[in-house]
Amino acid sequence: MDNEYILEMKNIVKTFPGVQALRGVDLKVRPGEIHAVMGENGAGKSTLMKCLIGLYAPTSGQIIFEGKELGHYTPAAALKMGISMIHQELNPVMHRPIMENIWLGREPKNKLGLINEKKMAEMTRELLKEIAMTEDPRTLMADLTIAKMQMCEIAKAISYNSKLIIMDEPTSALTNQEVTQLFGIMQRLKTKGVSMIYISHKLDEIYTIADVISIYRDGMLIATEKTSELKVDKLIHMMVGREVKDMFPKVVCPIGDVKLEVKNLSHRKFFNDISFALKKGEILGIAGLIGAGRSEVIETIFGVREKKSGQIFIDGKEVVIKRVEDAKKAGMAFITEDRRHSGVFPMLDIQLNMVAGNIHQFLNKIGLIRAKAMRGKCLEYVKKIQVKTPGLDQLIQNLSGGNQQKVLVARWLMTDPEIMLFDEPTRGIDVLTKSEIHKLITNLAGQGKSIIMVSSELPEIMGMSDRIIIMHQGKMTGIIDNHPDLTQEELMAYATNTVEEYKHHKKGA
Repeated sequence: MDNEYILEMKNIVKTFPGVQALRGVDLKVRPGEIHAVMGENGAGKSTLMKCLIGLYAPTSGQIIFEGKELGHYTPAAALKMGISMIHQELNPVMHRPIMENIWLGREPKNKLGLINEKKMAEMTRELLKEIAMTEDPRTLMADLTIAKMQMCEIAKAISYNSKLIIMDEPTSALTNQEVTQLFGIMQRLKTKGVSMIYISHKLDEIYTIADVISIYRDGMLIATEKTSELKVDKLIHMMVGREVKDMFPKVVCPIGDVKLEVKNLSHRKFFNDISFALKKGEILGIAGLIGAGRSEVIETIFGVREKKSGQIFIDGKEVVIKRVEDAKKAGMAFITEDRRHSGVFPMLDIQLNMVAGNIHQFLNKIGLIRAKAMRGKCLEYVKKIQVKTPGLDQLIQNLSGGNQQKVLVARWLMTDPEIMLFDEPTRGIDVLTKSEIHKLITNLAGQGKSIIMVSSELPEIMGMSDRIIIMHQGKMTGIIDNHPDLTQEELMAYATNTVEEYKHHKKGA
């Protein structure tokens, strides 16, 4: 073993039935190094990490940690050795407090062997202080935002005193301020000699925080380079095997009459007095910082949340939407932000995930499934939206995040909706698949579908939208036509409710 590295993964092969996910790949990480792992969805990153934390046993190859070659081991054994992972898809115990989620199975005990809740609360408070969280340790996880849940996962990883922390898309639900906080935490861990493997599709973050980048494609290691010596265009080319010119392939679509109109919509907690009109063939973006109420607006329109007041009109006629079924009957579709908890059914195959929203169309007169028709329709959509899979019987949990997202889009397209609500449609998705999802959304607009798209990424909002609603703390601060001279700074001024200051500054400049 070369003492230069805390971790060496050598010639790792992992084969599943019909799929070779890893084809003899390497990964070497130094002590106190932030090592970015990059590649398209389906490149093998997640499989490699699952081998590292003991979820999968490699088909062949060596894993050497702190100079010792490891045999087959479990995730619990990995934690004891000092290897922990913060997963992209969070899985907290929702109706238990923060402190129980962090110390689950490791609770401090008193002399009688009972859980010492007071001590656990103190330990949690100290841990949360380290990541600038002020929440009461007894707060239920269900009462936190996804961003706060993510920060709790980071606190949990720190609590293990890990020597190597794997972070899988840790910023996908964080605000810019929270990302800065996280990077500060990472730098502090780095000075203590903690190594980190950082998986992200956000290139600006990679270039801000990573020391070294390893690029994977089609289950193979393409290159390992120092971040400071790797240009962005070369990195993208290595990730996808070709140039991605049309990141936002928005084309000018004919805009028709008003399809959906929302008047004075309010929720008792999240937003107030939201009004807008959405036209046929239009992509209407909703921007704003996390916590602004963006997702909650479209969830309320779709009947996931109960409105306090306001009206919704489709084709000029008022519709009453009290539950999701009402929205579906009105011709709406909703592609959720949180794939894991409210999107896919992980233990079911692709075919059943696709037809889950509309299985009745495949029933015959006596209520039996027309299997041939169902399979044919699913194969048609797999081809149409380019889902990468060996077959329809593949469990959806075995697909990459981008391909899971495509299956969700297919599910809703099968209901033949006229209004499509996309909440963070490319969250946690690689550069190439992002471009494919964008192309799909643009094509839907070209077919006359009316689309609302919520996104935290301002370049995505600006690249894809015809008009943009900007929200701040539950209120609309503006609705503006997209135009070539629109800047991220102007959108941020609306998102932070500092438009007057921005205009004054611009005028002065």
